[in-house]
Amino acid sequence: MARNSPKGGGRIGTVKARSQTKTPSGHYIKRNVANGRFMDVKTSDKTPFKGVRKEA
Repeated sequence: MARNSPKGGGRIGTVKARSQTKTPSGHYIKRNVANGRFMDVKTSDKTPFKGVRKEA
């Protein structure tokens, strides 16, 4: 019989070396802290990424 995998297999806490900021259009963009490059824009909706700290 099939069963679900054990709990706790995913991310716990914040994502390291990442931050996010809001663009003028209202979308959130993810940034690599080590080199400052932008990585990904969340275009599906205007909610922030989960587990990624926000820049001031």
